[in-house]
Amino acid sequence: MIGFIVAGLIIGALARLIKPGKQNLGLLATLLLGLVGSVIGGVVANLLGTGGVFELNVLGFIVAVIASVLLIGVAETLSGRRKGEVH
Repeated sequence: MIGFIVAGLIIGALARLIKPGKQNLGLLATLLLGLVGSVIGGVVANLLGTGGVFELNVLGFIVAVIASVLLIGVAETLSGRRKGEVH
């Protein structure tokens, strides 16, 4: 479980580095979005038969980072709308 949390943090951090522009998300939000991205990556890898949901593999890692980048974008959009900003 600790390894899964660390992987989520790494994936979330990579997603923040890849996504252009300033992000207004804290460390906890980055961790949570990285964890969700990890699960999505694991599910996709499992569906493609390359590994289990909680097994780290290359395809799952790539999908997890892409999913996390998308999730960060969605979270920022929703956060901006709550503050009254329009992007």
